[in-house]
Amino acid sequence: MKTKKVFLTGATGSMGQATLKELLKTDLEIVALIRDTRLDKKLIRPYLRNKNLKVHYGDLTVYGDVLRCMKSVDIVLHCAAFVSPAADYDPKLAMEINYGSIVNIINAIKAQPNWQEIRLVSVGTVAETGDRMPPIHWGRVGDPIKPSVHDYYAVSKIAAERAVIESGLKYWVSLRQTGILCEKMSKISDAIIFHNGLDNVLEYVTDKDSGVLMRNCCNDLPGDFWGHVYNIGGGPGCRMSCYEMFKNMFEPLGIRNLENVIDSRWFATRNFHGQYYLDSDKLEEYLHFRSQDKQYFFDIYRKNMGSLVPIAKLVTRLPGGEKLMGAVIRKRVTKHLMDERGTLNWIKNNNEEFIAPFFISKKEWRKIPKLSQMKHFTDWNKVVEIDHGYDETKPESELCLEDVKAAARFRGGECLSDSMQTGEWGKKLKWKCAFGHEFDASPRLVLEGGHWCPECERKSWNYHEVAKRNPFFAQVWYPLHDKKEPSREYSKEVSELDVRIDGK
Repeated sequence: MKTKKVFLTGATGSMGQATLKELLKTDLEIVALIRDTRLDKKLIRPYLRNKNLKVHYGDLTVYGDVLRCMKSVDIVLHCAAFVSPAADYDPKLAMEINYGSIVNIINAIKAQPNWQEIRLVSVGTVAETGDRMPPIHWGRVGDPIKPSVHDYYAVSKIAAERAVIESGLKYWVSLRQTGILCEKMSKISDAIIFHNGLDNVLEYVTDKDSGVLMRNCCNDLPGDFWGHVYNIGGGPGCRMSCYEMFKNMFEPLGIRNLENVIDSRWFATRNFHGQYYLDSDKLEEYLHFRSQDKQYFFDIYRKNMGSLVPIAKLVTRLPGGEKLMGAVIRKRVTKHLMDERGTLNWIKNNNEEFIAPFFISKKEWRKIPKLSQMKHFTDWNKVVEIDHGYDETKPESELCLEDVKAAARFRGGECLSDSMQTGEWGKKLKWKCAFGHEFDASPRLVLEGGHWCPECERKSWNYHEVAKRNPFFAQVWYPLHDKKEPSREYSKEVSELDVRIDGK
């Protein structure tokens, strides 16, 4: 039997390196495209002696480099991405890398004589669906695409996922990655820490389990696995709120009063991303990757603190020791509050472009109670399921034009096509959104993926006006926003149309 050949991208990143480690346990032939930088070379160096690994140095945004790696490949595992927080500071580069790379990969696949047999596993992100604070903290694939304001990582990955779904490839999947519990997360040092609301939730997954997941995508999987979008989640043991995370980080050190370490006014009250998944078990049923829970992260965190752990436990037993130890940690945590993207910097400088989406207003920020007085959300098991606007109990093979037209009406628009083949999810139809923009998109993109008008998506964040016209979208807006809030529109700096593609 022929040995499968895998093209792996992002092999020096958190998910990609975990994937590489798992792939090297198999007899698969691996090709990796690595950037020609000192750091990337250092990260890949420990693996270079493995006979199953061939490394090419180059760039995913250069079509020729991608094409060189695609020869005789059976499956592409696309883990590479320019992620937050770095992506927040360079939106143009985020779009060039995250959108440009997947277009180059798709074009390079199509340049192969057996292109309809090549598998593509593309990694998306939970950030595509944006803010899902309680009470709408349970979600699933097909819920509205809603990148948070100023989140250009999400914007770029939405464009990339659209390209994957509409690629015309026979074998593709888009796997929306969640927060990855890993060494890098335990050491994050950026203002993005404070963009995550204290009652915001994520169903995390560990880096190791992510690697196993990607390795298992190389197995001989059933045909119905392909051609879909999935949420990656570690299951119940990986679910937690931001507040719970801090408690589990600091209480084992003897700090039981979190006010000694953090202040509730440092943290945004909305406009991040995250949810618990109603459907993450689907991927587990195919790929059997779950083996760890959130304790994995707390073990890493305490290991990185090293000798500070026993010192902290000793100091916090002394009178006033908890406050003293809290002040030491607080100093390490707070240094980014006045950064360009720091929440207190926005408040101090009256930066309405950021205050409004993250806090509503400075007046609302002032109302945030002390941590000890906060009433945290507790009804975590209550599910508010989002209606997708068509009969989801029907088999896919029975989807008809009336189903599609009903879904379009529920989105405040129309399906302009007057015919479709029953059960055909991949062929593009004509649509019109509530703002009069006409566009082509497949039912797979709209109904399963939760995408809608590309022109609206490219132009701006205009969610108050969208929610007024689009009942589908209103389900994920009005539970978190008062209808009396000022209607704000935020122009986007970049779209996929700004990216120069040098492939076909």
